[in-house]
Amino acid sequence: MRLFWAILGLTSLGLGVIGIAVPLLPTVPFILLAAFCFARSSERLHNWLLTHPRFGPVIEDWNRNGAISPRVKRISTLSIVAVFGISLALGLRPIILIIQGVTLSCVAVFIWTRPNG
Repeated sequence: MRLFWAILGLTSLGLGVIGIAVPLLPTVPFILLAAFCFARSSERLHNWLLTHPRFGPVIEDWNRNGAISPRVKRISTLSIVAVFGISLALGLRPIILIIQGVTLSCVAVFIWTRPNG
């Protein structure tokens, strides 16, 4: 089972790192998932992630307060708007746009109701 958690953690970490460069791929949720998985598989990787200068503070904010930094909130909101704008530009069916709009709105509400990190 530890191997499963380690593979899932490494995959999540990889996707999170890719998300730094790809604007529509979320970084923070994948890093949080990696920390969760590493806590179940590898104490060494978990400690490395918690002490990492870029990822550690984000994880600590979330663990302590369920907080998301204002910068991340703004970037997330811009990504949400961009995704919906692309969907509109592609001329997706109205039912798909409605489902996507409701889902993305719920995500935005969740993000903005979290405390600031």
